[in-house]
Amino acid sequence: MNPTRHSLTLHDREQVAQSLAEQQAHRSSFNGSMREYYDAMTAQTPLAHGVRAEQIDASGWWLHPQATRSERVIVFIHGGAYMLGSAKAYRGFASQLAVHTGYSTFVLDYPLAPEHPFPAAPDKVVQVLSALNEAGIKDIALVGDSAGGALSLMALQYPHLAAHIRSAVVFSPWTDLTFSGESFNDPNMRDPIFQPAILQDAARTYLQGADAKDQRASPLFAKSNRLPPLLIQVGSEELLLSDATRYATKVEERGCVVQLDIYEGMHHVFQRDVQLDATRHALEAAAAFIIRHG
Repeated sequence: MNPTRHSLTLHDREQVAQSLAEQQAHRSSFNGSMREYYDAMTAQTPLAHGVRAEQIDASGWWLHPQATRSERVIVFIHGGAYMLGSAKAYRGFASQLAVHTGYSTFVLDYPLAPEHPFPAAPDKVVQVLSALNEAGIKDIALVGDSAGGALSLMALQYPHLAAHIRSAVVFSPWTDLTFSGESFNDPNMRDPIFQPAILQDAARTYLQGADAKDQRASPLFAKSNRLPPLLIQVGSEELLLSDATRYATKVEERGCVVQLDIYEGMHHVFQRDVQLDATRHALEAAAAFIIRHG
């Protein structure tokens, strides 16, 4: 697998340091729960201009750009280590893709651990995607970040769902809950977001004794052969870098269309920070990929 590498701009070198410092200060002064903090942090990504947000039911939110150019839709599955995150908090992030593509976008909610351990999240994703198909939504671009990226890749394992998914875009997907990747076990990796124990604790909380190699939990071990065109974006400064590179290599070897973009100097799901040059490039590339394979 030959990834495309994107260099770090001077602006981003300075902006990343500032953004991470602001994030740490926000965390230190925040008085609510971890879920409340994560939602507050994620909701800092602004709702794109002209996008109307509408909650239909408890399964998620619809985002409608003013200039809707297609009957196709994006389904966005949020991250948060299976314990955090909500469709409501992710509306701003998902709206950036909605406005770049002109596609109406559905941000999907799913039950969180520890109250709802594996396989509650993948079961819900399959249920909601099936309901959308039954409602007549047959042309879907599937997007997810981190754990949501893994849930997106999980959904591709189901032929009746994959038949209606025209493309998939995943940001820093968490594909391996066994933590066997080289980057995760590299003592020289300096991930500014995660320490290994954070992800290991999250996996234990989510799995609650289930097999970490179950392909619904760790898509790296899936045996499905036919996938729609896939774009994977990841930062170079990530414990989960190898989760992205190994998955890309595996599906490419099976003859699938896959594009892997590595952004130098970038951290986990940097695409939420709209102040970055890398974010603008990444979101434009993701939108172009979705449109091209629509």
